[in-house]
Amino acid sequence: MTVEPTGLRARKKQRTRDALVRAALELFTTQGYERTTVDEIVDAVEVSQRTFFRYFASKEEVAFAVQELAESHYVAALRERPAEEGPFEAMRNAVSASWDTIEGAIEEIVPLDLHMRSFLMIESTPALLAAHLRRSVDMEDLLARLIAEREGLDVDADPRPRVAVAAFGGVIRVTGRLWGRGEDPSVESIRALTETYLDHLAPALAENWRGGA
Repeated sequence: MTVEPTGLRARKKQRTRDALVRAALELFTTQGYERTTVDEIVDAVEVSQRTFFRYFASKEEVAFAVQELAESHYVAALRERPAEEGPFEAMRNAVSASWDTIEGAIEEIVPLDLHMRSFLMIESTPALLAAHLRRSVDMEDLLARLIAEREGLDVDADPRPRVAVAAFGGVIRVTGRLWGRGEDPSVESIRALTETYLDHLAPALAENWRGGA
């Protein structure tokens, strides 16, 4: 009996997983998340339901697969920021650093325009929007703990890490929604939009708005 090399098996598994993600997102964005069944997803890839559940626990999990990839790139980038950077500077530079790697990583799985359509699909599907909000809360907790660790603070005693992450995360959510509704699905587009909004974060928190634009 011929035994496949470990590397070859891993690549085959990754290709199957990526194919399931592509098929699921295409179906979700064209006919709707609720109307799409696991049977339709596996039929599109020509694998069994058993294979699907080997990779994903549910339809919800596959719906967020690409978003989870993007989030993991950001967390990794934040962990690598130099200790001398302040909290907002570290979070902002981590966004820029993650964009340098995320486009290629996403496009290995799905086209960027499909990722953008999936983002809109999540926000327009009540069940997925609720899950998205839960995931956002979990991500903000993780980031607050990372920031507190960087600054040598107790995240449960000092409110600043959570406040900083909440403010920063709010900007990211706003620009993500605006990007998803736009016509340019490129990483350059969301990078420019996010940079513009982040430029206004500190003034929006500190200035008297009635003093003029």
